[in-house]
Amino acid sequence: MSWISARNRTWLHYGGALALVLLAALVRWLFAPILGTASPFLFFGLAILVIAFWTSTWPAIAATFVAMLFGLVFLGERAARADGLIAVATFTVNAGAIVALVTAMKRSRGRAWASDLHARERSAAASGAIEELNLLVDGAQGVALYILDPKGNVAIWNKGAERLMGWRGSDVVGRNAAMFYPADAIAEDKPERDLAAARSAGRIEEEGWRAHRDGTEFLAHVSITALYDTGGALRGFAEIVRDITDQRAAETAIKANEDHLRSILSTVPDAMVVIDDKGRILSFSRAAERLFGYAEAEIVGNKVNRLMSSPDEERHDDYLARYLRTGERRVIGIGRVVVARRKDGTTFPVELSVGEAEAQGQRIFTGFVRDLTERHEAEEKLQALQSELIHVSRVSAMGTMASTLAHELNQPITAVNNYMEAARDLLDKPEPGDLPVVRDALDEAAKQSMRAGEIIRRLRDFVARGEVARTAEKLPELIEEAAEFALIGAREKGVLPCFDLDPMAGAVLVDRVQIQQVLINLIRNAIDAMNHGERRELLIATAAGQPGFVRVTVADTGPGIAPAIADQLFTAFISTKNEGMGLGLSICRTIVEAHGGKIWVEPNEDGGSRFHFTVQRAKGGRHGG
Repeated sequence: MSWISARNRTWLHYGGALALVLLAALVRWLFAPILGTASPFLFFGLAILVIAFWTSTWPAIAATFVAMLFGLVFLGERAARADGLIAVATFTVNAGAIVALVTAMKRSRGRAWASDLHARERSAAASGAIEELNLLVDGAQGVALYILDPKGNVAIWNKGAERLMGWRGSDVVGRNAAMFYPADAIAEDKPERDLAAARSAGRIEEEGWRAHRDGTEFLAHVSITALYDTGGALRGFAEIVRDITDQRAAETAIKANEDHLRSILSTVPDAMVVIDDKGRILSFSRAAERLFGYAEAEIVGNKVNRLMSSPDEERHDDYLARYLRTGERRVIGIGRVVVARRKDGTTFPVELSVGEAEAQGQRIFTGFVRDLTERHEAEEKLQALQSELIHVSRVSAMGTMASTLAHELNQPITAVNNYMEAARDLLDKPEPGDLPVVRDALDEAAKQSMRAGEIIRRLRDFVARGEVARTAEKLPELIEEAAEFALIGAREKGVLPCFDLDPMAGAVLVDRVQIQQVLINLIRNAIDAMNHGERRELLIATAAGQPGFVRVTVADTGPGIAPAIADQLFTAFISTKNEGMGLGLSICRTIVEAHGGKIWVEPNEDGGSRFHFTVQRAKGGRHGG
């Protein structure tokens, strides 16, 4: 649309120029009777002047050419003479001069107008910039900006200075800036020394105390700049004051907290190692230096897998990359026991706990490392002591059964002796018919000697100290074997044993000797509890317990457990027997809990006590025994 308008304007200029030339020709034709061939271009010069002002250069040139043709017509016969040619040349030169002059005037006027417009724009931009600068300076919070004359008196006072210091401009303009200093600083001539330093160095920056109008002081960051003109003469000083009291208080508090935290971390026994998301060590605590043998300066920047043993050393980068990719937590927020490596290459067990955080857009991981060497050594010693205590308990239990055991062994030995003596007597005077009797006597003697040997073998296996080895055992057979020992002499005391073994509670995962020790202890305690009772019934039963466990029960009809010691019955050195040491049930609890089960006691409905303990069911074995 703008292109069409421009074209129309061009045609309008050329058409208008032609019309004005035609008008001038018409007027000249009207005066032809008077003028004749004289002054043929009389009205065309005026037309060219109007066209040059109204249109542009090219329409004016075209109009000059057309006017020249009309002038030749009005010259008539003179056009071929010298005076006619002079008239044409004169018109052409004058018309060209008019067009050139008008064009130059229009260009000069355009430049002047553009220059004036540009000046107005620059003036408006400068005014806007000054206004924005004033708004910026006056709107600055916590910042005072003021100008001093060469003597240090206030010349310009902004709104920020008014808000910060409390004085209005009318209160301070013309007064010396020393009024903004505390009294002790004024006494030391600090205002004059500050201006002298700024005048000498050109600019100074410092932190110092300044005073509000109400007399209260604040810590300020002060910048004083000396202002010189182009001739090098001092015009004054620009002073910027910023209140940093809260900032310094916050920084002091942060530093105090950092020092406090650093002191805590330097004294806690757990080592702390901070790494980035590439596995590089960022921080290494004092405890970590003591634990691993590295100084913080030599380990920071290295990969953390330098502190690990194989295979974690080779795989740690993959561990970290997988976590960053999937978010799956295997150590972070969970913790686990791993093997670490010291600077000297020695390895040791540690408990590792890792936390995650984000600092300044960067993910960091903090690991707390606890040395488990002493704990493992203590656990090994404790296990050795427990094993020794259990062994002593077995020996002690057999000691209490020694007399009864001697009676039990006396029967097969006496029988062997009798059978052998009878065979000897028959062989003194051998008769053919006595040989079958002698053979039978020898067979019986052999059976009785095997019986005695089996009793001794079982006693040796029970008392012997051995390594704990859990195997799948048939629970009914285990109970029957233990009961043979525990019930020695029970029938002579009038104890009636009863077995209620669940066929579904068959194979269990146990250390055979230790669980037999628990059974023998509970059975012997039950027999002793019924020594003075009228009813002496002993029940040994099994049943399915919680999923994956089998429950074993030993019940008696004795007087029961006194309430005063019921809660402490399984504590060491607590006993219901006058001659007891109180270790038997404590050892039973240790053994059962080491097997992953639990042991407890409850009153029997018909009087007495029911002791229960659980052991793990063996996988794949239900099942009867």
